[in-house]
Amino acid sequence: MEIIASLNELDKVVNHLKEALPQNAIVFLRGDLAAGKTTLTQAIAKDKGIESEITSPTFSLQQCYRGEDGEALYHYDLYRLEHEAFMQMGLFEEFEKSGWHMVEWGSDALKSFLEAVGYNVAIVEIEPYDDRRIYRIQS
Repeated sequence: MEIIASLNELDKVVNHLKEALPQNAIVFLRGDLAAGKTTLTQAIAKDKGIESEITSPTFSLQQCYRGEDGEALYHYDLYRLEHEAFMQMGLFEEFEKSGWHMVEWGSDALKSFLEAVGYNVAIVEIEPYDDRRIYRIQS
């Protein structure tokens, strides 16, 4: 699925993800620096009733947010973190928690591992396109 949307039209992408993904999902966000990965996570958080400020968890690696109904949204930034280091830190176990897990900069090795142990991993590739973005969604 491909969606072209401006910042004001991100609800199109969010609504598609809500229809396509289960209640518990792992979503790899792919795109260059400043492509809009955190911005999409912010739109998802807003839709889930999360009022906290959503920022990229670059230094903490993971942040967890809860919506009004208690629904969780996990946000990971794995930039420069190798697959082995991720596994050694025990972060893999976080994917057992209920909610959506938004993963920026997740490696192909991590994706393959997650799929091998039974997780479904969706991918959202984000590419700038004029003043909008192209969202290529594989779920």
